[in-house]
Amino acid sequence: MSDTISDLDAVRAVIQLYIDGSNGDVDKLRAAFHPDARMMGHVGPVDTYVPIGVFFDMVAARPGLAGPLYKAVVRMIDIAGDAGVAVLVETDYMGCDFVDYFSVARIDGRWLITNKTYAHTGGSPPGP
Repeated sequence: MSDTISDLDAVRAVIQLYIDGSNGDVDKLRAAFHPDARMMGHVGPVDTYVPIGVFFDMVAARPGLAGPLYKAVVRMIDIAGDAGVAVLVETDYMGCDFVDYFSVARIDGRWLITNKTYAHTGGSPPGP
């Protein structure tokens, strides 16, 4: 049981790195994601099916992108062995609300996000 609790804590810490990094700290994002991770989803007609490095570049190019009212709450973490999922609810990220579905894996003893699939649940992003 204690291994499960420590694994849940480790996954929560990785998701927290994503939360902390998504407003401009790309080093935290790099620590959270496997380098081969992908991001998939769409906001209106704009599809995002890209390697995670594209997200890193976007965040690096626009520090503070998330905005001052950004909030995120981990809704769920489920793990079995070396694999799992985490669900994150975000409000007011670039003026939008999202639900993120993260696939996570323990690789070389460390939990990492291997995939981010998101749903746009409200709001509109700012113009270019």
